[in-house]
Amino acid sequence: MDPLERLLAERACERLVVDFVRRLDLGEPSSVADLFTEDGWWEWPPPGDGRRAEGRAALAAYFGSRPPGRLSRRVMSNILVTVTGPDTAAATSYFQTYRVDGHDGATVPAGPPVQVGHYEDRFRCVDGGWLLASRTLVLPFGGPTPTAGG
Repeated sequence: MDPLERLLAERACERLVVDFVRRLDLGEPSSVADLFTEDGWWEWPPPGDGRRAEGRAALAAYFGSRPPGRLSRRVMSNILVTVTGPDTAAATSYFQTYRVDGHDGATVPAGPPVQVGHYEDRFRCVDGGWLLASRTLVLPFGGPTPTAGG
């Protein structure tokens, strides 16, 4: 792979990392499934709660089940994409999640993040476009989601 192709692949994968959280926070959460390969999966393995969604339909249902009135913003950083082959890549990226439930549209006082962790991603180029093949959530810092105004 020449340097320009590698750079374009890295950038396409980095954009998927950022688009994933944008869709969760500002878009239609179920549309996150469109960023995955048909057989793609997302998981939070032990010591997390063991959740796993596999395939686009399951991913759309899982991410689309976001509670009404949930306000969230995720801050992504340290996105390191490594191209591992002509059609494969991997990445690690850090995130912080700020979130409250019961949001009514008013400004919410700032508080600490409820989650700080990282994602371990695998990507695959399918029909000339890069997609997530898998995403694993690693969550060393986490707490309950507060209620807005409470």
